[in-house]
Amino acid sequence: MKATYKKYVLDFKRPSGTSRGVLTQKETWFIKIEELGKIGFGECGILRGLSIDDRPDYEETLRWACENIHLGAQVLYDKLEGFPSIQFGIEMAFKSFNAENTYELFPSEFTKGNEGIAINGLIWMGEAQFMQDQINEKLETGFDCIKMKIGAIDFDAEIKLLEGIRKEFPKEKITLRVDANGAFAPDKALQKLKRLAALDLHSIEQPIRQHQEEEMARLCNQTPLPIALDEELIGVFGYAKQKELLQTVKPQYIILKPSLVGGFRGCDTWIQIAEEQGIGWWVTSALESNIGLNAIAQYTHSKSTKIPQGLGTGALYTNNVSSPLVIKHGELWYNAQQNWSFQF
Repeated sequence: MKATYKKYVLDFKRPSGTSRGVLTQKETWFIKIEELGKIGFGECGILRGLSIDDRPDYEETLRWACENIHLGAQVLYDKLEGFPSIQFGIEMAFKSFNAENTYELFPSEFTKGNEGIAINGLIWMGEAQFMQDQINEKLETGFDCIKMKIGAIDFDAEIKLLEGIRKEFPKEKITLRVDANGAFAPDKALQKLKRLAALDLHSIEQPIRQHQEEEMARLCNQTPLPIALDEELIGVFGYAKQKELLQTVKPQYIILKPSLVGGFRGCDTWIQIAEEQGIGWWVTSALESNIGLNAIAQYTHSKSTKIPQGLGTGALYTNNVSSPLVIKHGELWYNAQQNWSFQF
């Protein structure tokens, strides 16, 4: 068995803003496993400045994993703790290699093209008019769940944008989520959550910066608006530490990005712990190409969850891998008649 890797830089169609800065490019790494004419593909989707494995020895570790591919998925996964995106890429590649169809990792009614996956329409940060234009476009194309990134422009301006949606669409028609990416100061967060809650929002992701467990636990206890942990899960390895985090903070939801938490296996562990504690969850991509998004979508569908997922990022890039993934009326679908076009 042989494994190789290559770096690929994805170009955003337009600059995409978060409270951590504006993104114009996203680097990713593809893995290819091959033996006796059979192949499998994986993707290691790293987010610079956010991923716990954004380290100087990243490529060196990826090279080591490919050179030792003979160790198998399970042994490599255990040895790669601390590199969740490489864990996911290797796990994905083996799943692809062992599948009957290279791109059909979890055969289902989704991969047959018979069922879609409800997703949220993502609104990136920017000038108020730019955000309003995005909102209009998402509503016009049939999304009934909108997620708006907040925390970069004036909070009152963001409230006005959300009020504009609510005046036209009540919560029964449109579900609204917001993602602060840790932008709120702990001493101001509760006050802001109260203003947001008045707009009948579904939830807010990561209102304050991660690694402030005491403050986050207080917020989750007092909040009038359900809180979803996102960045808070990054770098928390091992069942015991993961369980301790959720027992301490007691969030209403957690958000799972396979590239940040160790792939399917990592997500499975978090889901088990969350469900034991009555905590809700959904899955979100971490700006992977369509190779990674395809794997994440198929995995998510296998969980039979009906809550809208965060899987609409495939259309962000000018040079994404051509795939059967399409968005129709606020759902992600797999067009089984359309072929993949992936050159490794």
